[in-house]
Amino acid sequence: MRFLFVHGTGVRRERHDRLFALVRERLTARFPEARVDSCYWGDRFGATLGAGGRSVPGLRPAAGSAPDAVDAETAEWTLLLADPLCELRVLAEAGWADGGQDPYGPAGGADDAFAMPGVQPAGVRVLALLAGLPPAPPHPGDELGALLHGTGLAAGFPAALTAAADSTEAARAADRATGEPQARELATALARAVTAGALASAGADADCTGAERDRLVELLTTRLGGDARVPGARAAAVLGRLAMRVTTQPLLNAWRGSLTVGATPALGDILRYQARGHDLREFLHARIAAAPGPTVLIGHSLGGIALVDLLALAAARGEAVPGTELLVTVGSQAPFLYELGALTALEPGAKLPYGFPRWLNVYDRQDVLSYLAGPVFPGDPRITDHEIGSRQPFPACHSAYWKQDALYERIEQVVAEAEIG
Repeated sequence: MRFLFVHGTGVRRERHDRLFALVRERLTARFPEARVDSCYWGDRFGATLGAGGRSVPGLRPAAGSAPDAVDAETAEWTLLLADPLCELRVLAEAGWADGGQDPYGPAGGADDAFAMPGVQPAGVRVLALLAGLPPAPPHPGDELGALLHGTGLAAGFPAALTAAADSTEAARAADRATGEPQARELATALARAVTAGALASAGADADCTGAERDRLVELLTTRLGGDARVPGARAAAVLGRLAMRVTTQPLLNAWRGSLTVGATPALGDILRYQARGHDLREFLHARIAAAPGPTVLIGHSLGGIALVDLLALAAARGEAVPGTELLVTVGSQAPFLYELGALTALEPGAKLPYGFPRWLNVYDRQDVLSYLAGPVFPGDPRITDHEIGSRQPFPACHSAYWKQDALYERIEQVVAEAEIG
């Protein structure tokens, strides 16, 4: 009997050798007479950036070019989308200038610094206006409603409005806004918080330009008694400085580089396989057929996808891969791709062909890259899903299978049940 291990996405030689040494040790301990081989494909069929990352803006700036800059407005909205209440939090914590002097903006005046006894602070009045706005998006005939519907923000507007109006940050800032200048700034901050909340809720479904966003803020601010065309003072200055620190273009370039270049081995291998998987499947077929005798195939992650494709395509042609008795997929996305209609070998709803071997599919609920095979191939007696819990969060759990005795115990059980030897 032979075991053939096929590694997953993003694995290269050094990582493969460490991983396979562990798998071989554990399998040999349970199957001392078995031959344990590996099919390393990372260098030959794995993804690389053929042009050195030149497609990534800012990753490799041209010689002599000026560094990219990001404007303050974009930086501020980057923070607001991540935390719509951040501007209100500044006002809640810092308030306005003592004695009427604001070092970050125009003077508020002594009359604005203290509330008269028995008189409601101006900020509380603004917050009450916000709470009184319609909880549902206004009718599209209204300009505000038309903008919300036209930008895709209508669905998230009620929750964003409630979140800002009911927040502790808004209540504390309102208490500290004792005069009209502070109330006008609070109105702007509240309008920006609501708009940012709606944008964050819509995510990629938002169809909103910067001009439309600014108009939403202006309309909301006007309804709260403020004037969005007058820039804020204290909160805007503090938020602006922080935003420029954490969202400078060089940092964005670094993020883009880490997401693009850093993800290239892992995500790139999957994309490359989807486009050019035939060569890898042919390579796997040759490695399986190179040694006679019953073979147990063990595929991790993308390795499992490639093996399912190979075995299903071969079986559909009536050309079962020689010697294959059992397929073990570990942390594999093959069932999910099948359900999406993105698995090369099978159309959605198609059954596994006659000649496909017995299939043990191992998953971990914490591993977001592992999926169930049985439910998408209902009634197929060849398929068994087996859960393993590594007690590790993702992504560590995606590689933690190989140190779990439960994995090898289950493989041993299935091999015995199938009388593979």
